[in-house]
Amino acid sequence: MTTDDVLAEVGPRLRRLRKEREVTLAALSQSTGISVSTLSRLESGLRKPSLELLLPIARAHQVPLDELVGAPPVGDPRVRARPLVRHGRTFWPLSRQPGGLQAFKVLVPRSDEEPEPRTHEGYEWLYVMSGRLRVVLAEHDVVMTAGEAAEFDTRVPHWFGSTGEGPAEFLSLFGPQGERMHVRARPTRG
Repeated sequence: MTTDDVLAEVGPRLRRLRKEREVTLAALSQSTGISVSTLSRLESGLRKPSLELLLPIARAHQVPLDELVGAPPVGDPRVRARPLVRHGRTFWPLSRQPGGLQAFKVLVPRSDEEPEPRTHEGYEWLYVMSGRLRVVLAEHDVVMTAGEAAEFDTRVPHWFGSTGEGPAEFLSLFGPQGERMHVRARPTRG
């Protein structure tokens, strides 16, 4: 792939990322200091991407710069799985252990869908990174915010989705055989 090919893919990638996160050009302009017209021309391919433009955009979206340019993973140990879209949600696989513990980054777009709790074998742990995530777990109906975590047996009826206010991003660790997360803490000295 030539440099021109890589640069030609940057604009559509920027637009797709912004739309997935439900961010307007005006809001992105405000958070980056880049004019709306420059952002629009960048997304449409009428403006050539530069480091001065891409760095503030990467910071605003909280993604690595190489995710914006589609840099090849030559010798890079990081997981670079393609996102999957299921039921309107985007899942980025972060682990590669079929049948074992699975990790995902999940983006739930803003929606007004009604909860449909389901059950299945396993154990899940959630950590909200941004936004507000509605979690229905049996008779509990709670809203989790950035920095909050939950864990539960997936045989309990559960559902998670949008509060209707905006998108939410969270990490999900799932053990299909009911593996539980183990958090180790240093013993207190006393």
